[in-house]
Amino acid sequence: MPDGFATTADAYWLFLEEANIMDALFKELALLDTKDFSNLRDAGAKARNLILKAQFPSDIKNSVKAGYDALSKKYKGELSLAVRSSATAEDLPNASFAGQQETYLNVKGKDGLLKACQKCYASLFTDRAIKYREDNGFDHTQVALSIGIQLMVRSDLAASWVNLPWI
Repeated sequence: MPDGFATTADAYWLFLEEANIMDALFKELALLDTKDFSNLRDAGAKARNLILKAQFPSDIKNSVKAGYDALSKKYKGELSLAVRSSATAEDLPNASFAGQQETYLNVKGKDGLLKACQKCYASLFTDRAIKYREDNGFDHTQVALSIGIQLMVRSDLAASWVNLPWI
C-alpha cells in the first residue's frame, strides 16, 4: 500500500467554520427544490463555488504542507500524489456513496496538493452527491469529508494480482 496521510472530518468542519461559509453553504442547500430538483445544478454550483473561493485555515494548510514535506523527505524528490475524497456517509449498510466525490491523480507540489484538497471538499457538493443524499435521506449538514493523500503508484512499474478462480 502506498505511503501517505489524511485530513480528518474535523478538518473539514474547521475549514467551513474558519472560512466563514458554513451558514451560506447550508442556506443554499436548504433552498433546494426537492420535488423536481429544478434548481439542483444552480444550488450545487453555488455550494462548490463557496468552497473553491474560500481561504484555507492556516492550521489545515500547515498540516497538509507538513505531511507533504514528510513524504518528500522520505522519498527524496518531487512527489506525484493521489488525493482521494472520503465522505463520512460512505459504505453504510443501506447506502453506498462510492464514487460520489472526486479523486485527483498525479498531483504535484504543495500548491497543487492544497488546490486538490479544496476541490475534494467542493466535490461533497457535486450535483450527483447532493441528489444521492436527498434520495437516501441524509442531512447535508451532518456529512463531512476526509481526504486521503497517497503516493501515486506507477502502473508501468507495479501491478496488482487478482486471484481469479480460473487461473
